Amino acid sequence: MSGPQGKAISGKEVAQHNSRESCWIIVHGKVYDVTEFLDDHPGGSRIILKYAGKDATAEYDPIHPPDAITTHLPPSKHLGSVDLDTVLKVEVKVTDQEKARQERIANRPPLSEILNLHDFEAIAREVMQEKAWAYYSSAAEDEITNRENHSAYHRIWWRPRILRDVTNVDFTTKILGFDTKLPLYITATALGKLGHPDGELNLTRAAAKHGVIQMIPTLASCSFDEIVDNAQPGQVQFLQLYVNKDRDITKKFVQHAEKRGIKALFITVDAPQLGRREKDMRQKFDAEDPAEVTENKQQDKVDRSQGAARAISSFIDPGLDWKDIPWFQSITKMPLILKGVQCWEDALQAYDAGLAGVVLSNHGGRQLEFSRSGIEVLVEVTRELGKQRGLKFPNEKFQLFVDGGVRRANDVLKAIALGATAVGVGRPFLYAFSSYGYEGVDHALNILEDEFEMNMRLLGARTLKEVVPAMVDAASLHSHVVSVPGDRLYDSNYEGMQHARLREVKAKM
Repeated sequence: MSGPQGKAISGKEVAQHNSRESCWIIVHGKVYDVTEFLDDHPGGSRIILKYAGKDATAEYDPIHPPDAITTHLPPSKHLGSVDLDTVLKVEVKVTDQEKARQERIANRPPLSEILNLHDFEAIAREVMQEKAWAYYSSAAEDEITNRENHSAYHRIWWRPRILRDVTNVDFTTKILGFDTKLPLYITATALGKLGHPDGELNLTRAAAKHGVIQMIPTLASCSFDEIVDNAQPGQVQFLQLYVNKDRDITKKFVQHAEKRGIKALFITVDAPQLGRREKDMRQKFDAEDPAEVTENKQQDKVDRSQGAARAISSFIDPGLDWKDIPWFQSITKMPLILKGVQCWEDALQAYDAGLAGVVLSNHGGRQLEFSRSGIEVLVEVTRELGKQRGLKFPNEKFQLFVDGGVRRANDVLKAIALGATAVGVGRPFLYAFSSYGYEGVDHALNILEDEFEMNMRLLGARTLKEVVPAMVDAASLHSHVVSVPGDRLYDSNYEGMQHARLREVKAKM
């Protein structure tokens, strides 16, 4: 649609609507009236008012899924197309802070000096924009769960075997019946363009080269079809699903994904409400709203409590229930996996419901604080499903996956030994492309391949079938206060939580 008479709206007309009383913006050549949305915008009104009457596409793209604005604004606020030749150009002022960041980017070490996944995180922290780092790295409340996800692996020790011919080691496997060259998959993470202009496409391309599976997120910065279109012929992709309150939207998306060749559906079940991610939230208050908001005390009426995360997730249905499972089974033939299971009872119910598996996960420590790590839950799930249903793991008919906290192939192999089919890796790949683009993800997967080969040889395991429970001592896994050696690389990358700060410090009289 265009203007009232079918003509494109002129940039001059759009430019007249540049105030709180009447605020129009342009995104991807379309004009939207966002006046009534200003106080509801999770990112605050300031950033919208900065682009009032102008083209906001460059600011919009990295932090919104492609259809966010069309989904959240009623059709009456979609005003039509704009004549781009007449649009005012936004003057981009490069701040001293941005100049310093660009200098840090220019001084990145060569990839040959990046020796492990921790190194990518260290560089990403230095070169990413603050709001992007805050979104990727933030976790729930005091971030204890986030750190526990990693440290839990330190409570598992190896019992390697010796004098086995490990000239050749093979760490290929199958996930839900599909071949993968590594016992891991690239798990779903939102808003890839926050870290790099190509966003999730960096992951798609690297996954194809290395023969691993990418899980496409519902809340990707790139469109779903763009990600699928960039896959190589025969490349296997899964889909992570946030269930929409409008089940028709969910049904259309799922069935479209199946038609496009998606091989499995991972339904996120641990996010009826978003966790309180305070690093992300604090970005909102650092970017203070204009005086016209604060002086009128409007800020107290604006709920921006979830930072960038809330901006993209208000559609998620908190009413999702076990009774919805048969409905999902009726709308698709794809294998269904529940992502975010945190106790054996729910894993057992998923098995009894005929699902293909579960991901034992606490959402990267971003949801319920003090929820246990996936690797800890794995031990109780294999034990109890063995007792209750006689299952042995890994199990082709009901597959267990783990994610959260993984930084080494050594971590992945511990999960394999304890019964997991494969492990999801998320943040490390975000940091890899945020610091080095596609080449970063490619190098990260090369590092992991080298680590798998070395660890398999040192374990005395020639195939993943030989990585068995007898090879690990997990006796301390459930003891959350046991002393473990510190991980200096991980700890040095962790950015501690901050208190609220004075906005302006004046000398005491």
